Amino acid sequence: MNLYLLRHAIAVLRGTEGYERDGDRPLTPKGEKKMYRIAEGMKAMGLSFDVILSSPVLRAKQTAEIAAEVLGQKKRLAFLEALSTSGDPEEVIEAIQKKYVSCGSILLVGHEPDMSALISLLLSGDDHIAVTMKKGGLCKLTIDEIHYGKCATLDWLLAPKQLVRLS
Repeated sequence: MNLYLLRHAIAVLRGTEGYERDGDRPLTPKGEKKMYRIAEGMKAMGLSFDVILSSPVLRAKQTAEIAAEVLGQKKRLAFLEALSTSGDPEEVIEAIQKKYVSCGSILLVGHEPDMSALISLLLSGDDHIAVTMKKGGLCKLTIDEIHYGKCATLDWLLAPKQLVRLS
């Protein structure tokens, strides 16, 4: 299985007037524009997914919708509560095991520090690997059999600037 992890794009800052609830913070116009370019870079790489699983939190949802639109994969988009802010990596893994284990390629769209913690867990078995995912950053892991703990190989981790250059 190829597991891709995408951090949401640039969103309205925490505490901005009118967006007191964290879950209500949308992408900024700059974030939307940059995400379209990132998605074009993903398209230029020939990326395709059997399923796109996103946090239902607005900024991640918008990020996933842009990626799905650009890649022509809107019908493959689903939302997974376990990918929400402060989600449980064990629940993410269980959801994949139960419903998506036969998929060859999965895109997860979520938040920091959860994305980095999940990458670390799948690479090393714990959350001690220091991984930095910038907003709009994309990681690819290869997994033979997904389970909680060390089961993945890191193929690459791209910064948003690198993805934009590919567009």
